[in-house]
Amino acid sequence: MADGMFDQFKDWYEKRHDYARDWKARTGGQVVATMCTYTAEELLIACGMLPVRVLGAHEPQNVTEPHIFGMFCPFCRDSLAQGLLGRYDYCQGVTLTQSCIQYRQTFSSWRSNVPTVEWDYYVAMPNDVQSPHARKAHYAELQSFRTFLQALTGKPLTDDMLREALAVVDENRRLLRELFEYRKVANPQVTGVEVLYASITAQFVDKREHNEQLKKVLAALPTRNLNRPEGVRFMTIGSENDDLAFMAMVESVGSTIVIDDQCSGTRYFWNESKPEDDVIKAIADRYCDRPACPTKDYPVHTRFDHVLGLAKEFNARAAVFLQQKFCDPHEGERHPDAVPRIRHHQPHRPLPYPYRGIPRNDERRRAVLTLTGD
Repeated sequence: MADGMFDQFKDWYEKRHDYARDWKARTGGQVVATMCTYTAEELLIACGMLPVRVLGAHEPQNVTEPHIFGMFCPFCRDSLAQGLLGRYDYCQGVTLTQSCIQYRQTFSSWRSNVPTVEWDYYVAMPNDVQSPHARKAHYAELQSFRTFLQALTGKPLTDDMLREALAVVDENRRLLRELFEYRKVANPQVTGVEVLYASITAQFVDKREHNEQLKKVLAALPTRNLNRPEGVRFMTIGSENDDLAFMAMVESVGSTIVIDDQCSGTRYFWNESKPEDDVIKAIADRYCDRPACPTKDYPVHTRFDHVLGLAKEFNARAAVFLQQKFCDPHEGERHPDAVPRIRHHQPHRPLPYPYRGIPRNDERRRAVLTLTGD
């Protein structure tokens, strides 16, 4: 990022708590800790609130053992630790839309043991989104969430307010897709680290501000010249990951991360809503239609086609599976049979260099060097 094009996103990421506190001070709005990217942010934004996705700090902690099991994934434990340590003390509310049962316990422990929580809300989104009843059920859940927010704020949450919020969020999704288009070409003029800064900050920065910054970057990109060979084109697949040190290491040894299938990236923003007369239906259906997390990918496994489709579209030549240890939803991708299943789901176009896990320290470097052939 020598030219500074993505510095604002990097600054937002590194100082995300400062940003949220400043936003709260200058707007007077509530900040809400959101757990899981299935949260319908549109409703919170329509209320004048700032949704802030809870992220871990990637540092050792010793405060969660009395609350959740040590065999829960590091993201569950690190997320809870951030609340218990007061890192999100500026958040009045906390909300979770059903994802995995372990993260639901993180949410339950957060709302019970983080003293700054003034309100909480759980959205029981169906996991079986392929069921013919799922859309109607999620519609009802979001209507209930709407009713709760109206009672909380003492103000009506009108259809027009929701449509305006949905338009802002859809614009953000559209702009991020435009940014990702630049990763398709040979020797892309954006790196994987840069776009991760852009996509992850969309999850806790005011969408209107984020949209304006994306527009500035997109206006400047056509004339950018990184003068950087792409090397091996990588795809990352797996559970939540904002491990920027790892991503930077991958790209420092002669390779480029060109696409991902993770909730810190494409799964968060890949699809927009579809036009509907009923705005709650448009919002609810959009989350049912988005690229599926493994918790919501049954009985038909849609992820195989989706992942291979992305790999083909972005010409990925290698895949790195980044899985949180003990992540039950992604455990199938860690099973010895899973990589061959994904690799050969399209026999005519397999990913030639599958690799699983998140190796540490020297192991990381050796693994990537082996994959890139250096």
